[in-house]
Amino acid sequence: MYTATTHIRVRYGETDQMGYLYYGNYALYYEVGRAEAIRQLGFTYRQLEEMGIMMPVVELNSQYFRPALYDDLVTIKTLLKELPDGPKILFHSELYNEEGLLLNKGVTTLVFYDPKEKKKVPMHPELFSRLSPFFQK
Repeated sequence: MYTATTHIRVRYGETDQMGYLYYGNYALYYEVGRAEAIRQLGFTYRQLEEMGIMMPVVELNSQYFRPALYDDLVTIKTLLKELPDGPKILFHSELYNEEGLLLNKGVTTLVFYDPKEKKKVPMHPELFSRLSPFFQK
């Protein structure tokens, strides 16, 4: 399993009238976690795009347990529980407050997509080689 952690502070403009992180912004926090998880592998989304691979989101599920509040420092834990063997990749996200309480969980499904060929493709070999050591038994 591959796990990466990053932090983000809840900004005023991301909150609703009650000072809670607006529910629609959780997807943005998942994206921050995904981008940083790939970056921590020494790779970036930009590099994938330069290699001709896009990663559109095809499904998003989210569970809310307690609110993130204005100015909270949120820990975003991003997990890959399995190494993809096809065009689909599932990112599991967990958001925690400063006390370590679980605020939210989500699963975002993306596909590897070649925009020139207009078709799904397997994970790029370079990304696969960086992830595979985390899944060897």
